[in-house]
Amino acid sequence: MLLLWVSLIAVSALAVQAPGAGEQRRGAAKAPNVVLVVSDSFDGRLTFHPGSQVVKLPFINFMKARGTSFLNAYTNSPICCPSRAAMWSGLFTHLTESWNNFKGLDPNYTTWMDVMERHGYRTQKFGKLDYTSGHHSISNRVEAWTRDVAFLLRQEGRPMVNLIHNRTKVRVMERDWQNTDKAIHWLRKEAINYTEPFVLYLGLNLPHPYPSPSSGENFGSSTFHTSLYWLGKVSRDAIKIPQWSPLSEMHPVDYYSSYTKNCTGRFTEKEIKNIRAFYYAMCAETDAMLDHGELAMEHRQFYKMSMYEASAHVPLLMMGPGIKVDLQVSNVVSLVDIYPTMLDIAGIPLPQNLSGYSLLPLSSETFKNEHKVKNLHPPWILSEFHGCNVNASTYMLRTNHWKYIAYSDGASVLPQLFDLSSDPDELTNVAVKFPEITYSLDQKLRSIINYPKVSASVHQYNKEQFIKWKQSIGQNYSNIIANLRWHQDWQKEPKKYESAIDQWLKMHMNPRAV
Repeated sequence: MLLLWVSLIAVSALAVQAPGAGEQRRGAAKAPNVVLVVSDSFDGRLTFHPGSQVVKLPFINFMKARGTSFLNAYTNSPICCPSRAAMWSGLFTHLTESWNNFKGLDPNYTTWMDVMERHGYRTQKFGKLDYTSGHHSISNRVEAWTRDVAFLLRQEGRPMVNLIHNRTKVRVMERDWQNTDKAIHWLRKEAINYTEPFVLYLGLNLPHPYPSPSSGENFGSSTFHTSLYWLGKVSRDAIKIPQWSPLSEMHPVDYYSSYTKNCTGRFTEKEIKNIRAFYYAMCAETDAMLDHGELAMEHRQFYKMSMYEASAHVPLLMMGPGIKVDLQVSNVVSLVDIYPTMLDIAGIPLPQNLSGYSLLPLSSETFKNEHKVKNLHPPWILSEFHGCNVNASTYMLRTNHWKYIAYSDGASVLPQLFDLSSDPDELTNVAVKFPEITYSLDQKLRSIINYPKVSASVHQYNKEQFIKWKQSIGQNYSNIIANLRWHQDWQKEPKKYESAIDQWLKMHMNPRAV
């Protein structure tokens, strides 16, 4: 049995002859069965010491001891739909143009699962997919489109916790458990009878915070929800209270994110510890489903939508026949590597246009030459974000111990540089202190992606989408936008806000001129 798990994966394999696929594979006589399990918002740092000491994660520890763990795996976009679009397509976000949580891949896009099906695999999916479109509302759309309009957005509700006091309540996230049951039933009752190899996908929502209340004083908040049963898996004394920079010293994009998430106010140490404890408890429930990046108040934020480690760093573990045991891989890897890895596991030739690289050379016992293996994956990964709660397109280049973050056109917003070897909590921006390194990493980033041009394209897309939406609602425009969650202050000074949006729409930005 081979098992591979990321915050987005699990692969299981049994040797099965692929029908009629002998000539299509790279000389492989047998094809493995593959089970891919995808969870949401799971902090990758929890999968290795010392992060795992704060919460009991028995199945992750089981996989660590019997397989390969990737210590530096990242999402290619820290939000649901764009990250999954990258994983299912094997392409960076600027190539899929999945700019936000409601713009993903075309429904007819050829994913790695489609390719495996064409090569003789039986396929099945359960649970959360979100690679063509994610969960969203009109408010989310408008807020994403108008993120760089010159007015202050209303804060959403403060993050909150909700506890089920029943010590025996295990199935808190019922939908995830139901989908897990469906996957297990399918494996035991149907897949076991197949003569062809199969690939199974299971998508879990946990440990993503629960939906916000639809009304009341906590309207717009997000809830960290668990039971005493799972909270009992958390070592409260081991929970670290993150250090925060003063509001006046925050990077402007970080301040915008913290403000719109309603985290600029005062939080007691107890409140912060509760939010983090509940999040860890939700991770424990997720781990149990495997048997299955959330900021959780780091940098004055929750949710994802950030390039900080808590948001962008994802788990990745592999286990099974041919996979090295008790191995920790320090190479930087990312979710676009899943597409070629899945095909490589199945022995299917890899397309030439992919952004990612197969991870098998880094984890397989059949690859013995360590020097050659290290050169099979570039020493960097790219992540980008263009959605809501952040008022500038964001680009992150992660190398050995450096993390470089650039914004917008590379000039209007100052970049950030963190030395993760000496500053793992990312509290000190050293971009000005090390100008040569900053310049070198920026040049490397520009060689991978023309990010000023991409930012201009996203800006133009946002304006076009907003104009279409505005025209679709006609004379009701001012009344509708005034009552959206993000624009309630519109009612107080409607002319001021209408003028700000009109100015933004009139701004001429030609991507070709950038």
